[in-house]
Amino acid sequence: MRLAGGWLFDQVMIGWDVTVLTTDRADARPLRILGVGTANLEIVLDRQVRGSCLQAVAVDANLYDADARIRRLVHEAIESETDVRLWGEGWPADLDDTAGPVWHRLSVAARAFKAQALAAAAVPPDPGEVTEVFRRGKIRRPSAVSAS
Repeated sequence: MRLAGGWLFDQVMIGWDVTVLTTDRADARPLRILGVGTANLEIVLDRQVRGSCLQAVAVDANLYDADARIRRLVHEAIESETDVRLWGEGWPADLDDTAGPVWHRLSVAARAFKAQALAAAAVPPDPGEVTEVFRRGKIRRPSAVSAS
């Protein structure tokens, strides 16, 4: 929520159906403030149907690195031409070098709702934050990574 909450809110405001996949039973109130739904990550990863039903996927780069199932989900999304965005400090080894940063300028409403969601999560907001940064691009095939 800290790094993508404003973008999530703005997507809801333009009419997207946004769902955040979580692994724990944490308080969903901050996400509800942003207008997004929640689903259990484990249940979604166990389902076989994905692909074309996804329009965008945003993933924490550390989670991508840590879980082969997340990497598989991201690769499937890319193959179906889904918009894939990663955020975070570390970048996966198989992230294509052409994947540059993408800045999302938060709407005034997104900044306000994100601040409220962060307060509900007991996370101090950054009042000067007006953009969120993602990386968007192609993921190299696993074989290309091992060949380099």
